Amino acid sequence: MKIGVIDYGMGNLFSVEQALKRLDVQVIVSSNIEQLEAADAYVLPGVGAFPDAMKRLEETGFIDFIKKTKKPLLGICLGMQLLFEESDEVEQTKGLGIFKGRIQRFTDVTRIPHMGWNELKLKQTPEWIDKEDLPQERHVYFVHSYYASGIDEMELIASADYEHVQVPGIVAKDNFTGMQFHPEKSGPFGVYLLTAWTQGVKEGVC
Repeated sequence: MKIGVIDYGMGNLFSVEQALKRLDVQVIVSSNIEQLEAADAYVLPGVGAFPDAMKRLEETGFIDFIKKTKKPLLGICLGMQLLFEESDEVEQTKGLGIFKGRIQRFTDVTRIPHMGWNELKLKQTPEWIDKEDLPQERHVYFVHSYYASGIDEMELIASADYEHVQVPGIVAKDNFTGMQFHPEKSGPFGVYLLTAWTQGVKEGVC
């Protein structure tokens, strides 16, 4: 199975690539749409500011590519945020509009960014997560100053509590999945989630 990592110039590509390779899948890291079309599923990583990322997606021709794909796509960190309707980061910017909601900055918390380990609490279990196989330890690693708000609760898979703010941790809709945290940096549970998602791709349930 081939997983295509979308290189639009704003992602931590190496750590994501290495994490996927450890799952015994073939990884294509590319900015070339024709090369990526050979993949069975995609990962959209992201590090940096929302407006810059949307500009890069537009310049590289990935906006239509992402919106139109019927293959499973996993957005990680900023890559997840880009899947929402808009963001307040730096300036109001339209996102890809896959998920309902707005990316807003944390307020009324003692520290920004939300950085470090936090417990992920499942609200529902999509088909690619095996309820009977879920680890008891479910902490993941977050690094972000903005989070998704006004979301469709039916699309919320898991969240984390940060000083009484419900932070969407995993969202899913149709063939799109988003993870606000970094699964590739989240120890055994991160490995579990990436493994479950890639296995879901193989089984056609993502």
